[in-house]
Amino acid sequence: AAPRPAHGCGSGALLGRFGVLLQALLALCAFSTLMLKRFQEPKAERRPWRIWFYDTSKQAIGALFIHFANVFLSDLTEEDPCSLYLINFILDATLGMLLIWLGVKVVSWIVQHKKYTYLVFGEYGDPPQAAAWIGQCILYLLIMVFEKTVISLVLLIPGWTKLQQILLGYIPSPQLELVLVMFVVPFIVNAVMFWVVDSLIMRKYKQKDALDINGSTETPRARRTEESQVLLSPDMDFDQSESDQDIPGLWGTNQKMKQPSYQVVI
Repeated sequence: AAPRPAHGCGSGALLGRFGVLLQALLALCAFSTLMLKRFQEPKAERRPWRIWFYDTSKQAIGALFIHFANVFLSDLTEEDPCSLYLINFILDATLGMLLIWLGVKVVSWIVQHKKYTYLVFGEYGDPPQAAAWIGQCILYLLIMVFEKTVISLVLLIPGWTKLQQILLGYIPSPQLELVLVMFVVPFIVNAVMFWVVDSLIMRKYKQKDALDINGSTETPRARRTEESQVLLSPDMDFDQSESDQDIPGLWGTNQKMKQPSYQVVI
């Protein structure tokens, strides 16, 4: 095997004490963006904490799988593991993001076509069911496995060694390289990825304004329309005898009306 280059982090640096500390800090900062996203949602559509946890935990499971897969793949060769991790990460954030989007769209179409309601991303039932969340986690994890498999095949294409030297070959300090690879770059990219993927897999229009009227579900807009029709409907008949009077008489205080011929029940 070819010797490791003089620059870069050494073998096992990604799982060393300093590397693990950086990864924990990365997880804390990256997932805080999902909490920020929740508070940025309109109050009428803001997800309850339980629904938010169900949505974001899928991303957490997928991100952990991708992260540890990248760490494992980066330490398989004699090359600089930090450079290999960075290349894996960049591919995950570009080509991988496209694959995730495609996978979510295909899976969503399949489960909707088969009418598997609880497997639709973001749908957990009322009240929310843990079984639906588990099923969606499995589907999302399968999408992550597909994405990582394709990225691993892409890495078999020769020529990545030159890119490794271009990316981090000029950094003399292994610890600085580790900070850039395991915290700075992943935090920026993960924040964007989490925000985008959360918008893909969350249920749109969380707030339900439907009201149950006489056993049927009607929206406030439909109810207001029905009320407007009732108010404008001719439910009262003017006395025919008063129709022969002059126009001012119609609006006078002596105007007579018949009793309503029917009643409207709302």
